[in-house]
Amino acid sequence: MQWVDFGKTSLLVSLASITFNPLAWNIVAQNEYHNKSLTRLFGGNAKAGCYFLAVMIFSFGVLRDSLYHRALSEQPSHLILPNDPPLNLHIVLPVLLFVAGQTLVISSTWALGITGTFLGDYFGILMDHRVEGFPFNVLENPMYVGSTLCFLATALWYEKPAGLLITLYVHICYTIALKFEGPFTAMIYSKRSEAKTSNVKKEL
Repeated sequence: MQWVDFGKTSLLVSLASITFNPLAWNIVAQNEYHNKSLTRLFGGNAKAGCYFLAVMIFSFGVLRDSLYHRALSEQPSHLILPNDPPLNLHIVLPVLLFVAGQTLVISSTWALGITGTFLGDYFGILMDHRVEGFPFNVLENPMYVGSTLCFLATALWYEKPAGLLITLYVHICYTIALKFEGPFTAMIYSKRSEAKTSNVKKEL
């Protein structure tokens, strides 16, 4: 019994798009931090550059999701969860996971704002204080967790074992991305703190 059809080009394209997104945005953002390429492109307006990047990230995210759905549509279907009443886990669990995932993603964006969500700190647009409310008081990286839950929910909804494999790959990609994003963001804020301390000493 074939659970995953590795011969489908759509599966490879989906995996490639999942790889591209965090990799590309990390490269673009770090280039922006060092060279201010997008800021210069928009006449020195860092916020305009950040909003442009936000549109690009969102657009490629929509494309990635579309490619994921297409890949699933060409993969074999198998019963993954029990479909016996009254629980109907094959319906209830995917819905709950998707709602939870979307809640984490949307609430993260709301709490951080556009510039906070879409790498504004690489543009020099730093937040005054660390966000500690929901969902950051529950998870350290709620946006990545929420996105992963949505991939998982979709795989379970359509009963596609290939979707479970792709979800695992999403988790791996996000984990690797955080190895770069976390320390780099911490370094940006550490430098700001050092600069503030230095300025205070000069004033004294």
